[in-house]
Amino acid sequence: MLGLFSLSTIPNNNAIKLVNSQSLVSTSATATKPTSFTRNLRVKMSSDTLPPPPEKGIVVGCGGASVDFLAAVATYPKPDDKIRTTSLKVQGGGNAGNALTCAARLGLKPRLISKVADDTQGRGILDELVADGVDTSFFVVSEQGNSPFTYVIVDNQTKTRTCIHTAGNPPMVSDDLSRENLLSALDGARIAYFDGRLPETALLIAQEAVHKSIPILIDAERKREGLDDLLKLADYLVCSAKFPKAWTEAQSLPSALVSILLRLPNINFVIVTLGEDGCIMLERSVNESSGTEEIDVDVLLESLKQQQKDESTSKTCISSSVTRLRAKGIGTLCGRLFLGTAEKILPSELIDTTGAGDAFIGAVIYAICADMPPEQMLPFAAHVAAANCRALGARTGLPYRTDPCLASFFYNKVPK
Repeated sequence: MLGLFSLSTIPNNNAIKLVNSQSLVSTSATATKPTSFTRNLRVKMSSDTLPPPPEKGIVVGCGGASVDFLAAVATYPKPDDKIRTTSLKVQGGGNAGNALTCAARLGLKPRLISKVADDTQGRGILDELVADGVDTSFFVVSEQGNSPFTYVIVDNQTKTRTCIHTAGNPPMVSDDLSRENLLSALDGARIAYFDGRLPETALLIAQEAVHKSIPILIDAERKREGLDDLLKLADYLVCSAKFPKAWTEAQSLPSALVSILLRLPNINFVIVTLGEDGCIMLERSVNESSGTEEIDVDVLLESLKQQQKDESTSKTCISSSVTRLRAKGIGTLCGRLFLGTAEKILPSELIDTTGAGDAFIGAVIYAICADMPPEQMLPFAAHVAAANCRALGARTGLPYRTDPCLASFFYNKVPK
């Protein structure tokens, strides 16, 4: 997301000046000009001491890229209230823009396909992505219209955020992306990622990715137009807590995960993020034997939760063995169930959860490219998401590859 703007200006396309993404200002103080080393404040370790990032690190993403106007307030306003912000930030946003910024900071080479207008906000969106290492050469820039933006109210008391989104205009359609650019974007890609937006264009890219045997990861935040067509082509799925039951109409979350893998036979794994409760992952297994135990999936999840409590001081990921998972009224599936913990954040450190899910997905994309096993991937993604919650906005707290707290993951060690 994109830095600050003068507090004396009105937020419209002609008045806002977007600046460095690491800047933060209190409304009770005078804004100071960002220094040249602001972007590198979090970099504490030389990249020379780390193993190189994955050799096949090109990621193609298609989805939302926008501007977020973030206003932190002491408490959420009541109707007709007039209140002051405690801090303010203007920063790039959008699920795809955030996730691929995360992937870039971790060492991958993302290419993002999206659409903005040729206005002040659109140029700022592109500039910030480029500064973070995201290839924007496949963006469509409309001469007219407006770039997408979101007002975000961050409640300092409840640590929640409320988003009011305005879509970009004109919207992106499949004809906006030429065949030449489509093939160029997918050239050499290790994985393709879609956040469920821009459905016409996303489906066109996904179909070509399948043709080129490029695996696909889908972010399923909620049911959207065209999402079902994308899901049929997906290899990996990361979804919000509400999506599995809403999409399958299953009675329980574990049963819904079984239903998803039964309905979508191409999916290798599905992860559902649960905020402070961590995440649940169901991985399909193709190594079923005649002696594989069968167990009710809800019972198995409760067993893993109990095991997690018993080993809470030493384990960040608990998993079952390969098991035949039975979901009542749905069917059975052979696989492994994983329960990942969320990293504990002190109340004094928790600033803003905006973009936490996008950070998690960016880390999962990296983990897939780096061939991390689930036992390593889930704690890694939880750690990256937690880091993002310690600063205002969806990108300010995203860690860089050189952050020493990430070193153990890059050296193929599974932190306890």
